[in-house]
Amino acid sequence: MTELISSQDKTLFLCTLGCPKNQVDSEILLGALKADGWHFVRSAEQARVILVNTCAFIGPAKEESVDKILELAQYKKQGCCDTLVVLGCLAQRYGEVLAGQMPEVDYFLGTSSVAQLAPLLAQKDKRQKRLHVQEPHFLQTAQTPRVNTLSPYSAYLKIAEGCDNACSFCIIPKLRGPSRSRSVADLLCEAENLLKEGVKELILVAQDTTAYGMDLPGKPKLEHLLAKLSQLPFSWIRLLYAYPRVLSPSFIRLMADTPNIARYVDMPTQHASDTLLRAMKRGRDSAFLKAMLAELRKEIPNLVLRTSVIVGFPGETEEDFQTLLRFIEEIRFERLGAFVYSDEEGTASFLLPNKVPSKIKNQRHKKLMLAQQRIHKAHNLQLVGQTLPVLVEGRSEESEHLLVGRHEGQAPEIDGLVYINDGEAQVGDICPVQITQAFEYDLLGCAQSPAT
Repeated sequence: MTELISSQDKTLFLCTLGCPKNQVDSEILLGALKADGWHFVRSAEQARVILVNTCAFIGPAKEESVDKILELAQYKKQGCCDTLVVLGCLAQRYGEVLAGQMPEVDYFLGTSSVAQLAPLLAQKDKRQKRLHVQEPHFLQTAQTPRVNTLSPYSAYLKIAEGCDNACSFCIIPKLRGPSRSRSVADLLCEAENLLKEGVKELILVAQDTTAYGMDLPGKPKLEHLLAKLSQLPFSWIRLLYAYPRVLSPSFIRLMADTPNIARYVDMPTQHASDTLLRAMKRGRDSAFLKAMLAELRKEIPNLVLRTSVIVGFPGETEEDFQTLLRFIEEIRFERLGAFVYSDEEGTASFLLPNKVPSKIKNQRHKKLMLAQQRIHKAHNLQLVGQTLPVLVEGRSEESEHLLVGRHEGQAPEIDGLVYINDGEAQVGDICPVQITQAFEYDLLGCAQSPAT
């Protein structure tokens, strides 16, 4: 969760919930409001306008969004806030219902209503229309104002919006619309702008990055975009949200042979039981997943694989769950996130029978994460004694005596960190760090001089 804020009459606080794609939406929002004279402050108590960019992917995300809205609504009574705005996926999905239940919220804006916010905030009469939700269609360009909030050295590049997949558990296509790719030329232009701002790590995101270009004239592929981006002097170009589909030999060679394309692939597999993969409408079976992951491991040295899986999908038997556990043990993903299945109205799986009781879902989730924790620790132990390039991001929140950064196999905000407790390193540099100690998710090391 990221929270941002800002001077006198035009003071603004923004709270962003959810995924990196949502964070990019907030950055676009900030760019538009900054151009309109708004200033971002450091606490909701100081802000005249409070914005909450919400997530509505699964039940816990919806609960977090509602709780945060109600928490920040208190500043309309206690602080200087006079306008509370709810934006994003929750507003897109439930805006009409929430408008009737939350009188403390002044405006609800959906996922494609960003351009309407500045004019609304300029109006002093809040008796006008509160609900602004339309069919999802927005697609940013390199000319769209944006304020990078990730770090001075890393930034997301949203290469497409929306999704054409029909996963039975997912509401995202209804909230974000069909897949809409940006042109290669437009993405190169934004990437060059980010370089000028000092960004060293470019992180490609979309609802489905491997679908990039399928909707564009000439159907440029993701590997074509990656090849073009890799010619720019970024230190790392990282790939997230790669839906598992056929990856060409040339794509794999590009990732293996190009120094500034990070050997890191985030590929949500969701499960390993063929019965459940069919019920999830994932389009591929476990044999395809295993073969593809084995090919990636074989052809790309030192590859870091990240995946996401779901436990407790309707109809998941103990045998299905054991199949998933064996899959995790066999592939030994360096990074893994697990979701407890959330029954979401409007999805195909909502209508499926044989729901798994909450107690069993939670037990399975705990068991799977304990297994992955052991795998993660084993991977980290193999790094002890190695010297890794680390992007130094700043002082640790835990101690001013520690610097903190990430190596190539760690994505920001979702993976572990490298803590530096000895040697000299400059914030913003990518410096060699010898790993001296490994924990379940983080590493400890000593910065090395280039001559070391």
